[in-house]
Amino acid sequence: MSQNENLHRSLTPTLLWGLGVGYVISGMYFGWNFGLEKGGTLGMAVATVLSVIMYVCFTLGYAELSCAIPKAGGVFDYATRALGRDWGFMAGIAQVFEFVLAPPAISVGIGAHINLFFPELPPTYAALGAYMLFTLLNVVGVQLAATFELLITFLAVAGLILFAGATYNQISIQNLTANALPNGWAGVWAALPFSIWFFLGIEGLANAAEESRNPQRDLIRGFGSAMLTLVVLCAFTFVCSVGVGGWEAIVYKPDGTTSDSPLPLALARLVGEANPLYFAVIVFGLFGLVASFHGLLMAAGRATFEMGRIGHFPGVLGKVHAKFKTPTNALVVNMLVGILILFSNTAAEIIILSVLGALTLYCFGSISVIQLRRKEPALKRPFLSPAYPFVPLCALILAGVALVAVAVSNPLLTGYYIGALVVAFVLYKVFNRNEETETQK
Repeated sequence: MSQNENLHRSLTPTLLWGLGVGYVISGMYFGWNFGLEKGGTLGMAVATVLSVIMYVCFTLGYAELSCAIPKAGGVFDYATRALGRDWGFMAGIAQVFEFVLAPPAISVGIGAHINLFFPELPPTYAALGAYMLFTLLNVVGVQLAATFELLITFLAVAGLILFAGATYNQISIQNLTANALPNGWAGVWAALPFSIWFFLGIEGLANAAEESRNPQRDLIRGFGSAMLTLVVLCAFTFVCSVGVGGWEAIVYKPDGTTSDSPLPLALARLVGEANPLYFAVIVFGLFGLVASFHGLLMAAGRATFEMGRIGHFPGVLGKVHAKFKTPTNALVVNMLVGILILFSNTAAEIIILSVLGALTLYCFGSISVIQLRRKEPALKRPFLSPAYPFVPLCALILAGVALVAVAVSNPLLTGYYIGALVVAFVLYKVFNRNEETETQK
């Protein structure tokens, strides 16, 4: 391993768009349909609108931070600068929690899609193979990884367009309004984590800042174009999926169990499972899952790498490979942790845990925008969040409300999450005591 801790700069605006959309696009293909079971069409729709507003406001503020402080640690670096080391550590742990937990959830979807083609292959084994293959691709080099991400993202977007084209003329208002609020308005809050899954991961674009050729200019283009693309795709996917057969048709399989592949379920009602279009959507869905899985492995590697580089994690995680100039150790350790989580095989629960980490990140990110404006008004900011302070405040309020809603709806999982944060903070204070003492001297 090299002692050089600099990452290789090779990402262009187009590659950044591919990363931004690719991190997220699996959320269009699977996972979000679990929210329909909680809130029905109306409850999930309201939750999704709230999530869109939150993400638009958040990405505007986060783009300001990433352009001003282009570091691989993302919110960890922003919160450390704005709020101090301790709060920065907590923000960094929340980020690692999100990025390390999201890939196992997505890998469950990959396994489910592959299982549709090869029923004899257990989904967990397919997911395990994906983990090893795409971790290796990330190790080999960032430009190769990002170019692959761009290609696979284009294919995933094409799949959603194909699905919309095949279903839009079969949309029925009756299907969209049937049993629209099965659990009352409380279903909106229960559906929130799954509406957030539509967009979860776009913040990972900030972690590619150190590998961008011109981060001060290119990151805002990446955030803006990616968010616009995702909002449009979300609207089409939601309406076309539910509109062809009602929300129950894309949540429950014929045997009554919940499905990890809602779009093929919707299309099967129209063309049958023997139609080439049905198989095409499965293949494109697999591309979408791979795009997010691969992209989030990349973001998780950078988040863990930065925590190691700064000394909050073991220093070996903060090393860059001498030949490939990638955070190899961080990527491999994240893979091993993810595989352990994968074998729990509970996609919905993993999604909720990842969302808890994401919402914590969004709160820290929004607070950092406000605090740095006050603390460092002279900081060079190539991009300024519009309508300040309304935009970051809106993101903070919505993220805070969503965090409380998810916690109340999932008390046991929230207990695990809080417990993990507490243990991490205690270990951080114990192992950083000597460094803090030297700083005070």
